[in-house]
Amino acid sequence: MSRFTLRALSVGIAAASLSMSAQAATEITWWHSMGGELGERLSALAEDFNATQDEYQVTPSYRGEYEATMVNTIAAFRAGEQPHIVQIYEVGTGTMMAAQGAIYPVYELMEAHGNDFDADNYLPVVTGYYTDTDGNMLSMPFNSSTPILYYNKDAFEAAGLDPETPPTTWAEMGEMGQQIVDEGAASCGFTMAYAANWIGLENFSALHNQPIGTQENGFGGLDTEFVFNGEVQARFWDQLKEWSDSGVYSYAGPANGPDAAPSFYAGDCAMYMNSSASRADVLANSDFEVGFGMLPYYDDVEGAPQNSIIGGATLWVLSGHEDDEYAGVAEFLEYLSLPDVQAEWHQGTGYLPITTAAYELSQEQGYYEENPGADLAIEQINLNEPTENSKGLRFGNYPQVRMVLDEEFQAVLAGDKSGQEALDDAVERGNQILRDFESANN
Repeated sequence: MSRFTLRALSVGIAAASLSMSAQAATEITWWHSMGGELGERLSALAEDFNATQDEYQVTPSYRGEYEATMVNTIAAFRAGEQPHIVQIYEVGTGTMMAAQGAIYPVYELMEAHGNDFDADNYLPVVTGYYTDTDGNMLSMPFNSSTPILYYNKDAFEAAGLDPETPPTTWAEMGEMGQQIVDEGAASCGFTMAYAANWIGLENFSALHNQPIGTQENGFGGLDTEFVFNGEVQARFWDQLKEWSDSGVYSYAGPANGPDAAPSFYAGDCAMYMNSSASRADVLANSDFEVGFGMLPYYDDVEGAPQNSIIGGATLWVLSGHEDDEYAGVAEFLEYLSLPDVQAEWHQGTGYLPITTAAYELSQEQGYYEENPGADLAIEQINLNEPTENSKGLRFGNYPQVRMVLDEEFQAVLAGDKSGQEALDDAVERGNQILRDFESANN
């Protein structure tokens, strides 16, 4: 036999061996909603896990924005083609919980496969959002964030303001914003994403210890009703209208406020409120020195500031797969929770560290000393022990309610309704959505 034939034979045997090894690995499918750099970081997590062992192969798959992923998952489950893991945003929690038989609760998964899993290792303010009334963790926290304030230090200095002192109250926000506009340091004082919901209503309510709904903001049952039309919330929406008219505040559009970030990067608005996970993008796209602060609050409201609440998403495990595949899912979720893995994810993205160990490791590594403001989000969500009004929210079909809130807020800005009228109408419309959801899931 020639040397060429022997070499070809050995190469063929090696290739077959590699093919058999790849085929032997159990595939774990992971649907997600992270594009761009975050999507690359997510894929790297899967690749790193795959490199640690050869028994399982985690395959990430981008399925569009959060709402699209949720819709695609429901359709896939009905067709029997559901992934093992899916990333679902926080306002989809109520809908996922109601999908009995479709989900495999994380605490049951971990108990069944003997993994070293302890829910107490995770930050309480994070896990509280995703546990049932008995404290059992239903999904695995993954990318959790909370909104903070970003500000342009150069604009502050140009307006005669102390660049090291951001506003802490809404009164200061109005005063500083007006001074910035009057001095020509920027064309608007501030803008924000999620003005009508996550920041301008949900976190605003939590920081002022105001309820969004009955039954512990929906945690206590499907028969909850919205009550976010309180005097404090109505006052804030009216004030945003006044500031919008005077140029102190610039509305950036519905949902995540697509115009908010560009107006801040361009220096048009001197202050900007958005997710703590926006930190990397803010620093990468700003040609000025960026400062960081907590969300403002009304200092005449008793108990404020209470604490902010989280956004982002968790990983839900879907039913309908083989037990040996679930063993791989459990191993992967345990890997994602390792202190060094979580610390790297937190530091690279701006998302909160989901475990105490990851937070402490980041402290030991000197990350917060080297990156001022990077721990503000953690401090803000831990300002006080969460109350029934500030531990989060859990309502069925809540994405639809957010659309209602956007519509009603726009009516306020247009001068068609007062803050109180808009919120009253939003409560009425939202409660109908809740009753429809309750009826479909009882």
